[in-house]
Amino acid sequence: MCGIAGAVNFTLSYQQINKSLLHRGPDEQNGFRTDNIDFYHLRLSILDIGGGKQPMHLDDRYTIIFNGEIYNHQQIRQQLNITGVTSSDTETLLLLYRKFGVDMLQYLDGMFAFALYDRVEKKLFIARDRAGKKPLYYYRDNEKIVFASELNCLKGLLPLQMENDNLFHYLRLGSFYKQLTPYKKVLELNAGSYLMIDATTMDIRETRWWNINSFYQLKNKDELQDSLQKLDELLHTAVKRRVESSDLEVGSFLSGGIDSGLVTAIASKYNQQIKTFTVSFEGGYNEAPLARLVADQYGTQHTEIAISFDNLKFDIEKILCNYGEPFFDSSAIPSYYVSKEAKKHLTVILNGDGADELFGGYRRYVPFAQYDFFKTNGFIKTAASFVKNVLPHSSEKKSAYNYLYRLASLASKNQLDIYLSAGVDIFEDFEHYITGHGSDYLGMMRQDFAAIVNADISGLSKIMNMDFNTTLFSDLLVKMDIASMANSLEGRSPFLSKELLEYAPGLNDSFKIKGSTTKYLLRQLAKKYLPKELINQPKRGFEIPLKNWVENELKEIIFDYISDKNALHRQLIDKYFMNDLLNNTVKISAEKRAKILWTVFSMEVWYKKVYLSR
Repeated sequence: MCGIAGAVNFTLSYQQINKSLLHRGPDEQNGFRTDNIDFYHLRLSILDIGGGKQPMHLDDRYTIIFNGEIYNHQQIRQQLNITGVTSSDTETLLLLYRKFGVDMLQYLDGMFAFALYDRVEKKLFIARDRAGKKPLYYYRDNEKIVFASELNCLKGLLPLQMENDNLFHYLRLGSFYKQLTPYKKVLELNAGSYLMIDATTMDIRETRWWNINSFYQLKNKDELQDSLQKLDELLHTAVKRRVESSDLEVGSFLSGGIDSGLVTAIASKYNQQIKTFTVSFEGGYNEAPLARLVADQYGTQHTEIAISFDNLKFDIEKILCNYGEPFFDSSAIPSYYVSKEAKKHLTVILNGDGADELFGGYRRYVPFAQYDFFKTNGFIKTAASFVKNVLPHSSEKKSAYNYLYRLASLASKNQLDIYLSAGVDIFEDFEHYITGHGSDYLGMMRQDFAAIVNADISGLSKIMNMDFNTTLFSDLLVKMDIASMANSLEGRSPFLSKELLEYAPGLNDSFKIKGSTTKYLLRQLAKKYLPKELINQPKRGFEIPLKNWVENELKEIIFDYISDKNALHRQLIDKYFMNDLLNNTVKISAEKRAKILWTVFSMEVWYKKVYLSR
């Protein structure tokens, strides 16, 4: 795991890069310049510590800088009869490119963002993994291209200007859709995509080399027992690779849920002394007792990390600024703290990311397994609108009443608005207070959404497909990458292996949602490995006391930022609505009020501490 930066027709400031990216690669930093290409690499040494120095060269022709891990690179060498002088996965990438060119990508099981320059062809090849687990952002104008692992690095290298129109996406989604960023001329490379850049002409071409959409259209005919056996085998393969592909010790985050429990149970077969970590914090559900059951069953070296938010008001700006862009997801805060504590014990850790999006882990999926709400049905829409209008706002986030209220709310809407209501649900029903835009700012998302909802797949597959492309890519993976790498900790996600990504989408819907049971297939597999107390536990994740933070611990700092006469939101949101929201005179649930205020506060911290900072 590392940090990378590079440029065409631009000289990098290595000192500035170190200032913004050293946390991603504290062990070694090296640069390389040739032709009009400038590469810089910051290394967190994990695999082939002695022979994996970067930038790495091959045949006096190819040079690469690489962030990530290729877990099956040794198997690839054996299967394709490829030999090198090191045991580094970085060299494997060079050898593969020399042999296959861009077609090399299909062989890789891993998380990666890399840039590879061909000095003969004068071509720069930049690629990203299937799910987009490892980040890559790039700036482009008529004269130059500059790329880096984090937005804060680009901000330090270039005089970036804010792109107001993209902030409307943030207000609705809590993140930036696909390639969008808060800056003009800066894009995020899409998941499963690559760039081919002609360093002579500056021509740039983006190609989508992998897309989960096509795998949702494959109808898997495996029966339940066959699917269960195959899932078991594929998960074993994924975990084994991620445990063994390291010269350092690999541990595991362990919650009271089945995702991390399965990962830990299987990982213990390949490392019998594996270290596990459970987090608990005041005001949230304590998952430590359930996690302890798994730790005891497999004899792990277990640590319970009690997180205190006593210093949150002093840390919150730093945590949010790490993201380099407005970032809504408040679970980034415990993610940061737990990564900081885990780093005291090791450098590589497994997690359960991706399981919910691939196997049906969210409660909001249940109604979509019964009915495709994305289909136009005037009767249902009218009935749902009536129910929603007569019901009082829900005040309890986890209650059955809240579930019913949100279901009526989303069923009363159209197309993309249904998806936004079912998901993050920030400004939904109040979106008309977002002002200042002169066009359909969700047009690109609406177009992508239409392609999915018009496909010949079920309602469940549609919402899961959208979540993989949006929530997982733009929120959850970003959250864990920044939270962990800010502490020089590498997170590995077995559920995002090549094989599972291509197998899970086509599974029978009933293997994902059965009745009201989420993640049915994973729960069946869990019976083989986990204590029965865990099997039917609902998904919780980090249960953030956001309402309490907004109304108590962080009330003063949130109020100060949002009340500032120069606040950014004054250009984007109706000022009277924001004043009423602060004064709590809007007819709105306490939970939703907290979400909107938090969304705006996070944007204001970025604006003041990152964007306006020179």
